[in-house]
Amino acid sequence: MDAVPRLSIVIPVLNEADGIGGRLAVLQPLREAGAEIVLADGGSTDGTCDLVAGLADRIVAAPRGRGSQMNVGAEQARGDILLFLHADTDLPDGALTAIEVAVAEGAVWGRFDVRIVGASPLLPVVATLMNWRSRLTGIATGDQAIFATREAFARAGGFPDIPLMEDIAFSSAMCRIARPACLAARVATSGRRWEKHGVWRTIAMMWWLRLRFWLGVSPQTLARKYGYVPRND
Repeated sequence: MDAVPRLSIVIPVLNEADGIGGRLAVLQPLREAGAEIVLADGGSTDGTCDLVAGLADRIVAAPRGRGSQMNVGAEQARGDILLFLHADTDLPDGALTAIEVAVAEGAVWGRFDVRIVGASPLLPVVATLMNWRSRLTGIATGDQAIFATREAFARAGGFPDIPLMEDIAFSSAMCRIARPACLAARVATSGRRWEKHGVWRTIAMMWWLRLRFWLGVSPQTLARKYGYVPRND
């Protein structure tokens, strides 16, 4: 019988055929070190799941939406620690050790600092501000590779099944349990959305969405304005 992994990496995916093979390839040393990789697919139509044979420990189908996909992935994962990793984000060297040390020292959840990969000279500034804001408020974004013990994840109720802001809502729930461990090592996340829409425009859009979210506007309404196409349940 296979040994139960200490840590499970849950990756939500939707139509990631262009890059998922390479993303998972760099995670293989972590599998060899004892981590488990769980791919939570939200209904890809581009053959994503066909490209990852042998690169993940399990592939699970889930209703589309990062929150619901990560919840299903967490249910199927076997590890005591859950690491939620976006498909366009790379972990730093020593990530698993850093997480295990933080948990051993009493942390029940946390996240990494982030750097945004791209050509714009503004992206390092954006990343620095994101990291500072997160340390000040305790709120983490999905780009920062959030991790949690299984027990704490269950106490928080998992991710809300909403089409937008699931990471913000989850962080808020986790902050009511404990402050996060803010790891200084930096994950690298793609700056494609920043460069596609423009850095300043993206900053303005994200702050506008978050402000309206905190003021009580429904995530469904915000998601439609953001361009999200509702799923058919």
